[in-house]
Amino acid sequence: MRRSLLAVVALVALVVAAGVALATGGGGADDPDLTIYSGRNEELVGPLLDRFERESGLRVDVRYGDSAELAATLAEEGDGSPADVFFSQDAGALGAVESQLAPLPARLAQGVPARFRDPAGRWAGVSGRARVIAYSTRVFDRESEVPDSVFELTKPRWRGKVGLPPTNASFQAFISAMRLSVGDDRTRRWLEAMRRNDVKTYENNIQTVEAIGRGEIELGLVNHYYLYELKRETPGLAVANHFPRGGDPGSLVNAAGVGILRTSEHAASARRFAAFLLSPTAQQFFADQTSEYPLIEGVQRRGELPPLSRVEGLDVTLGRLGGQLRSTLRLLDETGYTA
Repeated sequence: MRRSLLAVVALVALVVAAGVALATGGGGADDPDLTIYSGRNEELVGPLLDRFERESGLRVDVRYGDSAELAATLAEEGDGSPADVFFSQDAGALGAVESQLAPLPARLAQGVPARFRDPAGRWAGVSGRARVIAYSTRVFDRESEVPDSVFELTKPRWRGKVGLPPTNASFQAFISAMRLSVGDDRTRRWLEAMRRNDVKTYENNIQTVEAIGRGEIELGLVNHYYLYELKRETPGLAVANHFPRGGDPGSLVNAAGVGILRTSEHAASARRFAAFLLSPTAQQFFADQTSEYPLIEGVQRRGELPPLSRVEGLDVTLGRLGGQLRSTLRLLDETGYTA
């Protein structure tokens, strides 16, 4: 019997709250100087966090997991959480626990564009990721042939030719943003129309882009940087990114971000870590190693990317995405994407 994604998320949160760690790195017999809950993948950011530990001299305990699950864990743990820092894959998960976060020192976040930080100063973005329509360069001779809006993908022309990863956090944030932008009814109609148009589903962004490269589909709804990750291994991959027009839900620009727990017993160390993530060293790491957008001035983005100032994105407050997560998961269940 298949359980819904909602039930799985709830179960994971309860298990973790009972003391079973999602994953743990670092630490030892002694109590750590800093405990980080990281929704960023260890394979991607582990080397950066190791560098912080070496340079700071702090004993760091990192617990890796899905950002939404870690946010649920923080909410369950409340004031008893051992976490000092929440390093989230997306701003929505930070928004979901804003009441548990302490204001960041103003000097830390002042270099981050306003659209990528909490208006109340409780979290700040550290790297940007844009939603794109990835496309097959074998099928399309010109980028102008790729739709400029996700709403065009319900047309008969795209039947069976579009893929997406419905259980992925970035896709769920995109659906939450669509709901905030155009309302629940239109979002539900779009999801249902995509199903009727034989949309293909994959486990994650990587698999979606790989499916385009294999010719299974022509288009995929993903974050921009997965293409570059795959091209490191397969330089000739016949896939490219198309940035939808500004204001379309498909143009959402989200951010990984950091917040410090107000119950932290190591607040000074937590601030050092937040400052490190916003330093030129870490920002260049994101640009070079993960192909994300750096969020402070003076750090070079990947050359193929349009300037972030030109990526208009969707006009939504990123912190609000977290409050939509449960109802977004319910909507995806009801429309057959995660049931």
